[in-house]
Amino acid sequence: MALKATIHKVQLQVADMDRHYYADHALTVARHPSETDERMMVRLLAFARHAHEALAFGRGVSTEDEPDLWLKDLTGAIKLWIQLGQPDEKSLRRACGRARQVVLYTYSGHGADLWWEPLAGKLAGLDNLSVIDVAADSVRALAGLAERNMSLNATLQDGMVWLASPEQSVEVELTTRQSAR
Repeated sequence: MALKATIHKVQLQVADMDRHYYADHALTVARHPSETDERMMVRLLAFARHAHEALAFGRGVSTEDEPDLWLKDLTGAIKLWIQLGQPDEKSLRRACGRARQVVLYTYSGHGADLWWEPLAGKLAGLDNLSVIDVAADSVRALAGLAERNMSLNATLQDGMVWLASPEQSVEVELTTRQSAR
């Protein structure tokens, strides 16, 4: 018997002072059986950082041709492709060819450093690719916020991100490995 996704209900309040974006989002997040709390919370972090009324979750871990999150314009063209993890060069090039902007979030600490080292030079020519590393300590702290029903506040200011539940707050440490031009 196949395992089913675990459904998480999230009330996310975003206050992004950098983009002047303030909104509440009622999200339903399907967590694939192979997905960890850490990865799911990095997806929510990515949603908060790029929040928009049309930003949507892709089909997730089990689908190669879709990102974790994406934003399409009214014509169906992909404006923003957000992916998590350590994809291979080929899949990143394909994503950069399909979307105006691609943002990759790595989150596995030293493993992300080892993944990035041989690819940095090869990916430098992708003008629409940004690669952002979420510090391992931040990822562990974010996982502590994970519940089946969550009420989270995301505050973004001067490049800093805080994600908070009623019980605790996490300051997320981000490092930009590559910025889109």
